[in-house]
Amino acid sequence: MPAGVSWPRYLRMLGASVLAMFAGAQAVHQYYLPDLTIPEVPPKPGELRTELRGYKAREEATAMLKQLKAEEKVD
Repeated sequence: MPAGVSWPRYLRMLGASVLAMFAGAQAVHQYYLPDLTIPEVPPKPGELRTELRGYKAREEATAMLKQLKAEEKVD
């Protein structure tokens, strides 16, 4: 009996932990959308660009909102 619990309880907790770990990894990969391709030549320092899909969408929405507000003030 590992950790002082019965084998069935230990295996259930192990299974739940592994499933939670896989679910978390999948959620992170869906949010950040990593580029898993391997380039032929490694990029030079400072060339590699990464972007956050959610951050970019919020940034674009904020820019559009500011533009609309500026147009309303002009009219």
